[in-house]
Amino acid sequence: MKLSGALLTAVVLLLASGGSDSSARGPDPGPARPDTSAHGPDPGTARPSTPIRIAAVGDMNGERNTDPSSESGKNGAAIAAALKARTVDAFLGLGDFQYSTARCEDYVNYWDTLWGGTKSKLYWISAPNHDWQPGRNEDLDNFMNGQCPGDTTKSAANRTEGWIDNGEPYSFNLDNWHFAMLSSALWRYDPARAAEVTRWLARDLAAAKKNGRYLAVAYHDPYFTSDTAEHSATVEVKPWIDVIDKYNVRLTLSGSQHNYERSCPVLADGTCTAGTGTGTTAFQVSTGGIGLREFTSSPAYIAKRFSDTYGWLKLILRADGGFRWRFMPVSGPGTDSGRRPPVR
Repeated sequence: MKLSGALLTAVVLLLASGGSDSSARGPDPGPARPDTSAHGPDPGTARPSTPIRIAAVGDMNGERNTDPSSESGKNGAAIAAALKARTVDAFLGLGDFQYSTARCEDYVNYWDTLWGGTKSKLYWISAPNHDWQPGRNEDLDNFMNGQCPGDTTKSAANRTEGWIDNGEPYSFNLDNWHFAMLSSALWRYDPARAAEVTRWLARDLAAAKKNGRYLAVAYHDPYFTSDTAEHSATVEVKPWIDVIDKYNVRLTLSGSQHNYERSCPVLADGTCTAGTGTGTTAFQVSTGGIGLREFTSSPAYIAKRFSDTYGWLKLILRADGGFRWRFMPVSGPGTDSGRRPPVR
């Protein structure tokens, strides 16, 4: 049988691809979803050499704020411009998108005004209180799925995963990196469900590691952090940290503290390790636009921190597990940059 040119091309591409990974949902993922073109190739194929570039920040927009000259406005514009220019491939929103008890109209009228240019490339987590509190403000999942009146845009996560409930974990691949996205709000509102997510996380990371991927985890309330007058380390998430430690997650991202911190490569017990070995580099980036907080303690594992600068974190993730970072300030003197070499 003679194949048409279009059909022959499709067959050749299918055979060359060798199939695709599935993104994961938890704690009961349901039917497997194939990767999109943004996700990584099948583990049996050669890994691409082009680095993945990520923007990340949390704690973004104040109540009723639509001022483009505000720190929030500057951050939203800077990340949107980087996405449009393709100097950044995806945006990780680390929770607390819109203050203070945001509902549909707040996301549409305020967050959208300053950050809407990032939404189509956004992977999100729901944080306690400001994003999601059962019975009080539960519209973030509607907003991210394009179901709030006035905004039909779906986030990148919702386009590939479908509906994502507030608090629901999910994971996805960007080339040779695997990201697990967790809502630490579960430890506050539903500890039994948080325990289920712990088991889901172990299965998810084990499968990704078996497929040869390097691992990253994002969750809102940080474990590796300095104290402030408002918050200390969120010890409730320790079961997740133990799983992160077990599977040698290379980096973690969180927010909540309203300042910036970076740890050494750190183990679950707070011990620093070599950059080429185990341990997670924990970034806490809550400098999106909400009032900054001073530090009140000094953990030994914190390698860099400041509380006088707004901005966002740019990560460049390589296929060999190495990565670079640079804090991109929009207001204030704080800077941070560096690299972590690949595992040896």
